Amino acid sequence: MTLVHELITLYIWVLIAAALISWFPASTSNGGLATTQRVLRTVTEPVLRPLRQILPRPRLGGVGVDFSVLVAVLLLEIINAFI
Repeated sequence: MTLVHELITLYIWVLIAAALISWFPASTSNGGLATTQRVLRTVTEPVLRPLRQILPRPRLGGVGVDFSVLVAVLLLEIINAFI
C-alpha cells in the first residue's frame, strides 16, 4: 500500500505543479516552458477534464476561476486517507 500512497502523493504534486506553471505564459510553442506545460497537461487532463465538466466556473472580477485542481487534490487526499 505504501507504493499506492506515494503514487497518489506524487500525482497531487504534479497537479499542483501544473496549476502553478499554467500561470506563466510560454513565449514560444516549442520552448522548455511550453514543453513542460504540454507534458503536465497531458498527464493531468484525464482527471481534470471530467471535473471541469461537472463544476461550475464562478466569475470573480470578470475571470472564470477553475477549481478543478482543488477538488481533485481534495478527492485524492480523501482516497489516500481511506486506503
